[in-house]
Amino acid sequence: MSNLESILRIKQHVQNHIIGQEKLVDRLLIALLADGHLLVEGAPGLAKTKAIKILSEGIESDFHRVQFTPDLLPADLTGTEVYRPQEGSFHFQQGPLFHNLVLADEINRAPAKVQSALLEAMAERQITVGKVTYPLPRLFMVMATQNPIEQEGTYPLPEAQLDRFLMHVSIGYPDAASEKQILQLAREEANIEARAGGQPDTSIALLKTNDKIDQQSIFEARSEILDVYMADNLEEYLLQLVLATRDPAVYGDDLASWLLYGASPRATIALDRCARAHAWLAQRDFVSPDDIQAIAFDVLRHRVILSYEAEADGITPDKFIQELIDRVAVP
Repeated sequence: MSNLESILRIKQHVQNHIIGQEKLVDRLLIALLADGHLLVEGAPGLAKTKAIKILSEGIESDFHRVQFTPDLLPADLTGTEVYRPQEGSFHFQQGPLFHNLVLADEINRAPAKVQSALLEAMAERQITVGKVTYPLPRLFMVMATQNPIEQEGTYPLPEAQLDRFLMHVSIGYPDAASEKQILQLAREEANIEARAGGQPDTSIALLKTNDKIDQQSIFEARSEILDVYMADNLEEYLLQLVLATRDPAVYGDDLASWLLYGASPRATIALDRCARAHAWLAQRDFVSPDDIQAIAFDVLRHRVILSYEAEADGITPDKFIQELIDRVAVP
């Protein structure tokens, strides 16, 4: 079985348990295949936590969930030196960031000093404690969630940290048909749990051991994605989209008045890798303009800073990006 077939099988498995959130499942896989991190924003109860947990069960990897709270400390993420009296020495106890897949649940509930503890891990794939630097696993992905509804007791993520996320995905409520399927699935899982004597039946989500994807297959898939063909004129189109966030006046004075700061070169790299991964998951060996446009919102949404005037007029980052897509010429 090819790496693509294995990934698509896992995708179908996750979609069987995460109903009505196809975009979330798709972006999770793209982040994994593009070797980046994911920020997911949505109301409570939209299966954000469940999605990455089920994905982790389809991969030969370690998963850890961290609930961010106002009293969380940086050492609760990175780890700390523990004194061993019997040996008369300190021993480093690894924190949850040393797992392959890490869920930072409600990341905006922790203060800046805790959020910044993720910066080195996400950007450099390492942790520094005192004078010692510890490498993180080769397969390492952070999925952070934040609740857009509640603002009391939350701390907005600084722009420097937002830029470390490959994509910022905003998800909404499922439609009526999906909601009905969710209800049926919840009943089935509750019945299985009841028959098991109240113990959760992990077979609901877990694949058979021999059906799981090993980490080497993921690394090979990443290499295959980098070989997906992108025409020169399409690469130029990708560049122009990002450059337009820095100099929007080229496409209209109204766009220039909306923008305060544009996207960094990280956006160019992210858009390139995500567009290739999007095409690869669609079982194509070339990138089309649709791949770039489909992923542009999630790559640029958190990397553009609008002016106060734009916010006062109700302009959102998504509207700004849509205007760029409408005005930048497609090859």
